[in-house]
Amino acid sequence: EGTELDMSDKELPSVSVLIPARNEDALLEDCLHSVLASDYPKLEIIVADDCSHDATPDIIRKFAHDGVRFVACQPPKENWLAKNQTYEQLAHEASGSLLLFCGVDVRFEPQSIRRLVSSMIHKKKSMLSIMPINQQLHPSPLQAMRYFWELAPPRRLFNRPPVLSTCWLIAKDALHDLGMFTGVQRTVVPEAHFARELIKTDAYTFAHSSLHVGVASVKSFEGQRETLVRMRYPQLHRRPEIVCLIALAELTTLLGPFLFVLVGPFAGVPVWMLGAAGMAVLLLIGAYRAVEYVAFPHERWRVLPLLPVGVLLDVYFMHFSMWKYEFSEVIWKERNVCIPVMHVIPHLPKID
Repeated sequence: EGTELDMSDKELPSVSVLIPARNEDALLEDCLHSVLASDYPKLEIIVADDCSHDATPDIIRKFAHDGVRFVACQPPKENWLAKNQTYEQLAHEASGSLLLFCGVDVRFEPQSIRRLVSSMIHKKKSMLSIMPINQQLHPSPLQAMRYFWELAPPRRLFNRPPVLSTCWLIAKDALHDLGMFTGVQRTVVPEAHFARELIKTDAYTFAHSSLHVGVASVKSFEGQRETLVRMRYPQLHRRPEIVCLIALAELTTLLGPFLFVLVGPFAGVPVWMLGAAGMAVLLLIGAYRAVEYVAFPHERWRVLPLLPVGVLLDVYFMHFSMWKYEFSEVIWKERNVCIPVMHVIPHLPKID
């Protein structure tokens, strides 16, 4: 959560809010309105139009009188994912000492950016990734499980710190020292690379938003589904054997105790085994409840029944994402983001 610092407006670092946009609608307008309402004194707002073929450029230009800068992107180069190329261009265009990357589905309260910057300075970090609260009317098992896997496991022990692409803040100098986006031009989750590198020197932190901080997400269920398909298999290093092992472990550890408690009394299972299964169920509910408390502050108890549903959906989408990457296409923003690992050379060169 954000921590207020006793700093004057003059002492605060400058911040560039960087928003990639492609074929957007009212989501982009609402996002810009929320950023423009910020009370942060040194704010630069840049929106990159990633080759849109709808009214997105017109939407951006409407905000020109409010100081929003418009950047037109070129078609993605070979071996570059379009979003990473857009990030690279936005980072070069920015003049702020801190860069705040966010999607069009993010909403800020007037004090949000000030509190995020204050938290980052107070903790002496170079990068901060924020888990927003969910503003949808109904809680989603897809988003709940995504947040669960970011928060519940001890990821730092494996140098895999939690990170979300929704909203993240990084010092421009640190990003430059890490080579900008050139080294991760084909990476689906480039911010995860920066987080892994910076956490080695304790320069990265993951924070959750709150009603006090005021960073929220309004991503639709369809948007969450597309994000899960795009990110799940790359998160598992595009390794089918890891998908199978994680799916088996997830079904065994997250669903197994519930099934054991339900079926055990009718199968003559010893009481001590039922007690152990009951304790496991309580621990799982407690962990899930903690994530739900952070992500869905308005729906605090209605999300608990989504745990079994979320587990089954996560297992399904792990395999579906694997199938799409291995045998089909992964379409995001009307582009295929599945760049093949292997390339076919149709003809061998002639030998003189």
